[in-house]
Amino acid sequence: MPAVSLGHFVALSIVLFFMGAVGVLSRKNALIVLMSIELMLNAANLAIAAFARYWLQADGQVIVFFVIAIAAVEAAIGLAILVEIFRLRRSVDLEAMSSMRE
Repeated sequence: MPAVSLGHFVALSIVLFFMGAVGVLSRKNALIVLMSIELMLNAANLAIAAFARYWLQADGQVIVFFVIAIAAVEAAIGLAILVEIFRLRRSVDLEAMSSMRE
């Protein structure tokens, strides 16, 4: 059975990142946009972890840990903001949020 090389991890990371980018740029639902941002952050984590393993450096694991922490904070704050917007406007459509005035 052939081993999984660094190129496989990088290719998967690129595919996941562009799937997230397409989701951010094409969707109008704010919840889908947040999930796409999470997908992009996880793709970056995969690439960082793969390169850290390839070069046998522990620094990449530390960076991945901080990116995961930032992603968790982004998700918590983003969802809290979306819940408040949904309570006010009964929609999480990005087109409806373009004017934030009441």
